[in-house]
Amino acid sequence: MSDIIRRIQPASKDIGFIVRRLLPVMGTRSIGPFVFLDHMGPAHFTAEGTAGDVRQHPHIGLATVTYLRQGAMMHRDSLGTVQRITPGDINLMVAGSGITHSERVPADIRQQGIAVEGLQMWLALPLADEACSPAFHHYPAASLPAWQLPGADLQLLIGHQAGRQSPVRTFSDTLYLSWQLHAGARFELPQAAERGLYLFDGSVRVGDENIQAGELAVLGDGVSEIVSEQGASGVVFGGAMLDAPRFMEWNFVASQRERLQQAREDWAAGRFAMVPGETDFIPQP
Repeated sequence: MSDIIRRIQPASKDIGFIVRRLLPVMGTRSIGPFVFLDHMGPAHFTAEGTAGDVRQHPHIGLATVTYLRQGAMMHRDSLGTVQRITPGDINLMVAGSGITHSERVPADIRQQGIAVEGLQMWLALPLADEACSPAFHHYPAASLPAWQLPGADLQLLIGHQAGRQSPVRTFSDTLYLSWQLHAGARFELPQAAERGLYLFDGSVRVGDENIQAGELAVLGDGVSEIVSEQGASGVVFGGAMLDAPRFMEWNFVASQRERLQQAREDWAAGRFAMVPGETDFIPQP
């Protein structure tokens, strides 16, 4: 039996700029608590205008996790938060009962022609928390554990690993680790009930199989390490299985389909709180 349960190739989506969507897909709706994964960029944007800006839009039942490799984005939400995110930081926005936010390209990033690249992920909140009060948490890169092993550079984004603990708030057992392997290096992967391995660049070997850049691999329990002949970078993520099935529609996640319909009606009727000072928004499809 293969150590790789499934290989997932990205689907291109236009959200104002092209992203590579890897979760959810038919047959794999989640990996641990993670129910959504977009690889954004690397993308350059015009010095003037709004290309790349994601206008305000709503969420329920989830927590967004934003992690950048290059560039910067400016987060604003209906709680009044204004937060710039830079490479290595984690933005955790807990939607719970409902929140509205926007993500825009800062003027200096546009004018300097700096590429923006990162991962946008969603965590399904446990049943006990899916209607909690919305909240926002920012964790600078310097607050997240980072260390080196022979041939490997690691940054712990969420969870615990090798005696280290990330300060990022969790709602269930969650793993999110960024890694970079030098040529010829091997790395012992952390364990979790469910795990996904995504590569930004390079390739790695898992047992007798190779995983290439841009590919998401759902790993079996027997996978203990990866090896890279030429060097590679990526993330491993996952955690405990969801405590109940989740339904997803547009930007909403819920354990009951009726809640999705209610959220749609609330957005259409203007019952969501909006981002202070912003008037443009994304209409629901």
